[in-house]
Amino acid sequence: MAYRRFTDREGVIWEVLDRSTSEWELQPVSPTGRGAVRVAAPGYERDPFELSVEELQRLLDGAPRPGSGPRKSPFKD
Repeated sequence: MAYRRFTDREGVIWEVLDRSTSEWELQPVSPTGRGAVRVAAPGYERDPFELSVEELQRLLDGAPRPGSGPRKSPFKD
């Protein structure tokens, strides 16, 4: 399991853990009050070390925020 650290635009240090070929986990290293997030691994790259900081930031930006659970279906009564 490979890992990589990067600093986001807010100055928070994150560690990238590749949990599987399709999912990565981003864990904050510095205390932020935010928990770890799971994101879909980019299909074009399997190794976190091959991505730029900007690409890792995009993955972090696209991660679901805590408390933003699944939406209600408009087809249910």
